[in-house]
Amino acid sequence: MKILLLSTTALFILFLPTLLMAATEESAKQSGLETATFAGGCFWCTESDFEKLDGVIRVISGYTGGSVENPTYKQVSSGTTGHVEAIQVVYDPEKVTYDFLVDWLWRHIDPTDTKGQFVDRGEQYASAIFYHDESQRDIAQASKKALEESGIFNKPIVTPIRPLEAFYPAEGYHQDYYKEHTIQYKFYRYRSGRDDFFKATWGDRRDQRSMVIGSGYIKPGEEELRKMLTPIQYKVTQQEGTEPAFDNAYWDNKQEGIYVDLISGEPLFSSKDKYKSGTGWPSFTRPLAPENIVTREDRKLFTVRTEIRSHKGDNHLGHVFTDGPPPTGLRYCMNSAALRFVPRAEMEKEGYGEYLRLFKN
Repeated sequence: MKILLLSTTALFILFLPTLLMAATEESAKQSGLETATFAGGCFWCTESDFEKLDGVIRVISGYTGGSVENPTYKQVSSGTTGHVEAIQVVYDPEKVTYDFLVDWLWRHIDPTDTKGQFVDRGEQYASAIFYHDESQRDIAQASKKALEESGIFNKPIVTPIRPLEAFYPAEGYHQDYYKEHTIQYKFYRYRSGRDDFFKATWGDRRDQRSMVIGSGYIKPGEEELRKMLTPIQYKVTQQEGTEPAFDNAYWDNKQEGIYVDLISGEPLFSSKDKYKSGTGWPSFTRPLAPENIVTREDRKLFTVRTEIRSHKGDNHLGHVFTDGPPPTGLRYCMNSAALRFVPRAEMEKEGYGEYLRLFKN
């Protein structure tokens, strides 16, 4: 009887991954839930990244993409099975969409690396999207194309989009590893270089709970911004600084044209609304495109002021005051270091032709 019990247990353990996989998919469908499968290197990390999302019910670490049935961690980590470390995300489609999950994945991997992810090297740690149906395939392909066209990476996007054939849950000690072995996990993640890469690439948008890819402008990460901007431009736009009065590019500019956000390029002000305020900074009575302006309460300097930021770029521009001339009575006091001037003659070429109507006599 004891021998028979051991034999039954051994068989159960052998086929447990297959049973779990079938049960997970079926129970998810019956509950109105859906499943997504992604590979992003170390599954401890990708599991923790996705479990923090509202609408995600559970995340299972496992293996997929290879030809060996019911592989063990030792087999997969050897790099000889064709499998990659992956996760299956069971989610409520009424709370989080597949589009967003793919968008989230891009921000939590290096999609330009063909030989692994961060400190983990080898094909078993490569990134991939495994689609369950044609709808997922189409969404993933469109998202990948949008990422390629965004220019956020200066290398090709190499993450493959492949059909899911079989997913094998990993051994029990790999599930929720970041919760069960917190100290070891934090040490590994810190040393892996993942979070440094994400911060440099995406900045605050890494954890934005809304779509980033395909939604238009993507703000560069901190490292890229420091390369793009002069010290004063960075101080003004990213640290809410103020440039010197009467010693900046546009305070006395009298040319016809428009002023756009230095980084995002969104149109902000027109020379038609610019006036000489005597303050030493470019001043305007109103914005050119109000939808591109965001106001915030600013309580610095022991007073309450209204800060002006760009909508898409989320860059500090200046402040607005109520001591301006007619017809608005407002003074949009901006920093030249946050703006780029586009002369009237260049507006059509630079894609701002719709505003040329403002300068017709």
